Amino acid sequence: MDTRKTTPLIRFLEKWAVKIGGCENYRWGLYDWMMIKDNHHDAAGGISKAIALAHQYQKDHQLNLNITVEVRNLVELHEVLEVGGVTRIMLDNFEIPILAEAVKTVNHQFETEASGGISLQSVRKYALTGVDYVSVGALTHSALPLDLSLKIVQ
Repeated sequence: MDTRKTTPLIRFLEKWAVKIGGCENYRWGLYDWMMIKDNHHDAAGGISKAIALAHQYQKDHQLNLNITVEVRNLVELHEVLEVGGVTRIMLDNFEIPILAEAVKTVNHQFETEASGGISLQSVRKYALTGVDYVSVGALTHSALPLDLSLKIVQ
């Protein structure tokens, strides 16, 4: 799955390239899926409060968006499991053995996503933990250009 990190003004091209290349698009922008990142729950005074604020915002604005919450460790994961109210739990920068433990702990109660520092070379190792989604920013922000020649060969 790609991320929202794209080149300004050509996001649609990079997202399309990801899709026709056989991967999935995640969010197109800040308007189609709520994501509660670590700085959000730090600013809100905790994950529980950040989730409650996200729900209140959606209620106040008549929205019905999916919510992903980022967790940095197993303690935060357990807090999300107690609170609920999200669509997906993003397991950010988890080492593979801890990621496998986290996926087992979630036990399909919510979608799970591995993110952070995952390369095209390491994506398989992350996928084998049983996580539902693996996001790789390199699909868009590190794509190499195609070296294409238009010379006529006789």
